[in-house]
Amino acid sequence: MTAAPLVDFIIAGAQKGGTTALFDYLADDPAICTARVKETHFFDDETQDWAAPDTAAYHALFEASGGRPCGEATPIYLYWPRSLERIFAYNPAMRLIVLLRDPVERAWSHWRMEHFRGVEPLSFSQAIRLGRARLFDAAPWGYDREFSYVERGFYGEQIERLFAIFPRDQALILRSAALQDEPAATLAQVRAFIGAPAGEAAKPRRVHVGATEAGLDLDPADAAFLRELYARDDERLKALVGFSFQD
Repeated sequence: MTAAPLVDFIIAGAQKGGTTALFDYLADDPAICTARVKETHFFDDETQDWAAPDTAAYHALFEASGGRPCGEATPIYLYWPRSLERIFAYNPAMRLIVLLRDPVERAWSHWRMEHFRGVEPLSFSQAIRLGRARLFDAAPWGYDREFSYVERGFYGEQIERLFAIFPRDQALILRSAALQDEPAATLAQVRAFIGAPAGEAAKPRRVHVGATEAGLDLDPADAAFLRELYARDDERLKALVGFSFQD
């Protein structure tokens, strides 16, 4: 990385965890500089020459910060291989914000999005079982942008990796429910974390609420299957950040 860092905070995950709402809150604050688009997809761009990446093109997505905290939101960064390492190479002082939603609800919401987009031909039950084999035909091996319903929910593994790259005081790990239920307090915490002045009290907002259709409901058997699958990782998450989704 040759150009001086412009960006000093990133909402790095998790997908379907409230990242759009948080980005919109911050983008509405004149004391904060945000990217012109919600997801820049810079640090997960496999077409970049990462020995000499084009940070000028990345910086062009932002207005002049004028000394304000400057950031973006691309929730695949927490999950995508080498993204966190690339972020560290760009700015070792980067502050990372992670919103974590119940992984079973997250997987269901993710599948519904791909289902309604016409991308996913499998049922949710098939996708979280046999459909996981599709990730072994993906590039990079074992990772997929669309079909990673289960894999993105192994939060303990991902947060452990984050903490191995960045100091813990540079990461703010929050429950997605906190932003929805207590937006004012949660945003005050985020502003303090990124070094922004206190703002006006925020009102609850929900964005990109998933569509529904008749007969399309989460099967309790599928939920139980995922709870068991996530159990050990959930224990790892609790040891790392002090909360879990199976207590």
